[in-house]
Amino acid sequence: MRFAIALLFLLLPLLSVSAETATQIVDKSDRQMQGQSSYSVATMRIVRPEWTRSMTMKSWTKGRDYSLVLVTSPAKDKGSASLKRFRDMWNWIPAIERVIKIAPSMLSQSWMGSDFTNDDLINQSSIVVDYRHKLVKQELFDGEMTYVIDAIAKPDSPVVWSRIRLWISTRTYLQRQVKFFDEFEELVNTMKTFDIRNMGGRMVASRMEMYPADKPGYKTEFVTHEARFDFAIDTSFFSLSQMKSLRE
Repeated sequence: MRFAIALLFLLLPLLSVSAETATQIVDKSDRQMQGQSSYSVATMRIVRPEWTRSMTMKSWTKGRDYSLVLVTSPAKDKGSASLKRFRDMWNWIPAIERVIKIAPSMLSQSWMGSDFTNDDLINQSSIVVDYRHKLVKQELFDGEMTYVIDAIAKPDSPVVWSRIRLWISTRTYLQRQVKFFDEFEELVNTMKTFDIRNMGGRMVASRMEMYPADKPGYKTEFVTHEARFDFAIDTSFFSLSQMKSLRE
């Protein structure tokens, strides 16, 4: 009897996985991290072997199709903004009063000199829609049990990464670690998340760190100070005119 009970406890994690497919887990994680809408205030710190610089920003999202990021400091970058509507993306550079349309070939380029790409910051590609998902195993990360899932790009999907491996918390469904691979199966970036706390009624990873695989001593830290979710916001907010006129 004791052996049967012990065996049941060993099997419980596997039974819970079978109740949810890998795609359902990824979808639940994506919704947990964004909600129907979101607003956040954050600081991004770019670390290099010779220097460090920081910038603060505000961001808004609506579902998976709309997002807007506004840089609020430092002064030389203040007012810069990035907008996403469905699969289209633009950057506004106030210093030259110019809107730049981001071509698909530019999605893998650095955003504001950081280790995050245009794709990362604006969520251009949908991890749910554009990838197939496979549960690999369960594994501890930062003392927390996670589902380890491979997201493999569907043929002809307009995405930056050929494969993404995700470590998703079995408790909160937050992404605790993400590894990004190119079309040659080379590791490009690794993202890790820490300091899980309640913000706006949701559990949020308040600190993210991105590390490029081929640049020792490089990293970008993204710290969220404030977040709200699931409020009413019209799609008209996510417009080119709003991007250019938005103020702190």
